[in-house]
Amino acid sequence: MFITTENNVNNENKQLVTDFFTALNQARIADLGDYLAADVVDHNKVIHGEPDEPGAAFAAIATQLSALAPYRARIDELIAEGDKVVARITQSGVSSGGHPRMPVPTGLSFENEAIFVFTVTAGRISEIRGVSDRLGLFLQLGWDWPTVD
Repeated sequence: MFITTENNVNNENKQLVTDFFTALNQARIADLGDYLAADVVDHNKVIHGEPDEPGAAFAAIATQLSALAPYRARIDELIAEGDKVVARITQSGVSSGGHPRMPVPTGLSFENEAIFVFTVTAGRISEIRGVSDRLGLFLQLGWDWPTVD
């Protein structure tokens, strides 16, 4: 079977995203640099107002993992083309820790779907965009819907 260079790149990019989610599932914060570019921009916000400047994703991910521990992401579908990888996941966790932009922890659990679009540059994730069921998240965790000042 002949495998093109494009297929190899797509498979490598899919593996990178798979490995990234494995690291998140194992709360291996120290390993994020193996998957994320140092200047990664994360446009995915759990709460409005989180910074999306280059590199802010490292702290944001660590804080979110702590606040929603144990966080888990199951990859339900993974599609790659060129420098983009799209992951449809089912994520779950518990409102278990503090977060400056989340309501007080409730101890309640959640499960919802999310879709992430990753841009891969030079073997690292350089940009993250995501959408998920935020209303379902807030309802399951017993939080009031946030207001924006």
